[in-house]
Amino acid sequence: MTEASAEASAEASAEVVFDAPGGPLQLRRFPRREGELLRAWDAADDYLLQHLQDEAGADGAVWVINDGFGALTVALAAAGRPVCMSSDSWLAHESTRANLRDNGLAEASAQLLDSLEPPTMPVTTVLVKIPKSLALLEDQLHRIRPHVGSGVRIVGAGMTKSIHLSTLGLFDSILGPTTTSKAVRKARLVLCDFAADLDPGPNPHPTTYRLDGSEWELSNHAGLFSHERLDAGTAHLLAQIPSAATVQHIVDLGCGNGVVGLVAAQRNPAATLSFIDESYRAVASAQHNWQSVFGDSRPAVFAVGDGLDLVATGSADMILCNPPFHQSNAMGDATAWRMFTGARRALAPGGTLLIVGNRHLAYHAKLRRLFGRCDVLHSDARFVVLRSRSR
Repeated sequence: MTEASAEASAEASAEVVFDAPGGPLQLRRFPRREGELLRAWDAADDYLLQHLQDEAGADGAVWVINDGFGALTVALAAAGRPVCMSSDSWLAHESTRANLRDNGLAEASAQLLDSLEPPTMPVTTVLVKIPKSLALLEDQLHRIRPHVGSGVRIVGAGMTKSIHLSTLGLFDSILGPTTTSKAVRKARLVLCDFAADLDPGPNPHPTTYRLDGSEWELSNHAGLFSHERLDAGTAHLLAQIPSAATVQHIVDLGCGNGVVGLVAAQRNPAATLSFIDESYRAVASAQHNWQSVFGDSRPAVFAVGDGLDLVATGSADMILCNPPFHQSNAMGDATAWRMFTGARRALAPGGTLLIVGNRHLAYHAKLRRLFGRCDVLHSDARFVVLRSRSR
């Protein structure tokens, strides 16, 4: 790289120094990519930390929920606060660990939990980064309630575009009276007074739906993609899953509730299935649904992780995938590209990658670059189902 191009690359890269209220921190997104254009924090993180610093008597353990890349958790750990962080994202956990190390902090200075685990310590403050999914927020607020009491501070934060009357209504009806702050740099706080005598009723999550043409009642944790019904894209993919006596190992990549892997298992009774997702809730749902359909009669592997890193090279005969085109709030094809390159490594010679995607994403061009060929198995105004084979 020339000096001029290096300077241009540096100028195009995202800022990595977060001027947190307690002092500057080095923060980067995960996976770490050269020339990353997006920061690992937002104005809502800054606003929330400033609010805590300005609030008299704010001390004790903090429970952080939905910390995207660890900005809140690292800042609190650096300030010496006991902190546990709950996230449904394996990538968020890995980002937090890496950012703790980059700032000279031990990984043990923050306890990292998946979004289905309770806090590991009594807490005096709960911080909630508002998720895009109202269903996920509803479930999380129900899960918060048994672990807090009168006097516990509950503060939400998000960009103004993510905070609506429905958001405030959930806090009101599940935890207690709720107000909002003024907007600062397009960020807003949600301020909730816990009401111990409030009865919010039962948590309506997880939900279930019956898969058309089957007797399967599929369980879906809140926050999963299309958790109330089978989405149209996945339905097209299901229609193209083949049956082959030679298939021994099938991977449902980005498995969600596991419906793709379940159908593949039904059509390929000799195969072992692996279900992989970076969402803890997705893998928990897939495991529950596998047990409901097959019980202990067939082997299956369930793993939370980034793409196909956990799958041995050349070990998969078939990989099935409905790639997401976003990570956190950022849109793009970086996640799909990692999935495709991982599939090229993980597939056995002659193995098949079968994907569905929106037509405008032009996945066929990427697959041709990697595999040399891409066949269109289905195409309509919205979706395409594509097949590539390992050479």
